[in-house]
Amino acid sequence: MSQSNSSRRRFLKILGAAAVSVPLAGVAVRSARAQDLTPLDLSNPTASALGYVEDTTKVDAAKYPQHKAEQDCANCQFFTATDGGRGTCQLFPGHTVAGKGWCASWAAKAG
Repeated sequence: MSQSNSSRRRFLKILGAAAVSVPLAGVAVRSARAQDLTPLDLSNPTASALGYVEDTTKVDAAKYPQHKAEQDCANCQFFTATDGGRGTCQLFPGHTVAGKGWCASWAAKAG
């Protein structure tokens, strides 16, 4: 086997290992970041503006008539589950929200 073939094979092996390692590292970083987040405070201005509640059964039906009982953060397109029944929401960066929560920006997950 020539030196160039050996070098090329070694390069391809390293490239393959990197292709697998990078996504796995991203998962570990996201998990570590989620642990550093604080629960969303109901007095947060964005939370107040969107009518966020920790329990979807406590939504003010008169104020939010579009709310349906089956809607909660866990089945919203903006939610990503972490652990302990909480998750992150694209609308509230730096915080976690309750999986059983709800806000006026709720949108069904695709699929």
